[in-house]
Amino acid sequence: MNKQKIYSGPCALAATFAVFASKWKPAILYHLYQVESLRHGKLRRLLPEVSQRIMTLQLRELERDGLVARKDFQEVPPRVEYSATEFAKTLLPILTDVDNWGRAQIVNVEAARRRYDEQHG
Repeated sequence: MNKQKIYSGPCALAATFAVFASKWKPAILYHLYQVESLRHGKLRRLLPEVSQRIMTLQLRELERDGLVARKDFQEVPPRVEYSATEFAKTLLPILTDVDNWGRAQIVNVEAARRRYDEQHG
């Protein structure tokens, strides 16, 4: 088993972002916050841009970090459901703040990028 440490360094912020900051983890958590649980296929339909492989990897990482609970019903055909843990719900205010910042500031980021691209060809 990989015993890689998440946190190594003077900045706890880096450790925090390592837990939930990726392209898909916030979106996965967002959908899991909305309902009691979701099956893998339903989660994939809610996020059609993510590949099967990446979805599985992201869910495993979230499960490993204690943010997602996986329930295998031991049925044929296989049925697995995922849910946000109580621990994951402590991230909700942080993700809400980040979402609010993005909604308010994305136009400024886009303008800055356009200016940069114009200046740097």
